[in-house]
Amino acid sequence: MTKDEFYMGKALEEAKTAYAVGEIPIGAVIIYQKKAIARAYNLRESLPCATAHAELLAIEKACRALGRWRLSGCTLYVTCEPCPMCAGAIVNSRLDRVVYGCADPKAGAVRSLFQLADSPLLNHRASITAGVRADECAALLKDFFRKKRKKSDSGQP
Repeated sequence: MTKDEFYMGKALEEAKTAYAVGEIPIGAVIIYQKKAIARAYNLRESLPCATAHAELLAIEKACRALGRWRLSGCTLYVTCEPCPMCAGAIVNSRLDRVVYGCADPKAGAVRSLFQLADSPLLNHRASITAGVRADECAALLKDFFRKKRKKSDSGQP
């Protein structure tokens, strides 16, 4: 198992926690000097807050853990490709690297629809690694939405 696969496993643990509490199962972990300094999962429904994405919550925790807003030297592991909002936060927080699991063809802003996190037009570029444990990450999301549709079709909330 590679280092990236290992840390993506930690992000998957967070995603599974999100799933268990009824949130879209996306998890994120930020690593600094081989240590997980922040872990988070989606909390949009629970808080409720439109910006409570796993990546943003992890970035906030990492900033507090390091006592600075610049997250240089850090790598973000996230189970699904970040959206435009999260890609903007990746650039603004100066993360060195982003490793994600499955692509998001409807909202992905790192590779699928846009390439914000490493755009030469912006003042910071993160290194991107895509597709780490992608099948596991995608399967968790597919299962979540399949069960959600099944509940909806049966009239359950």
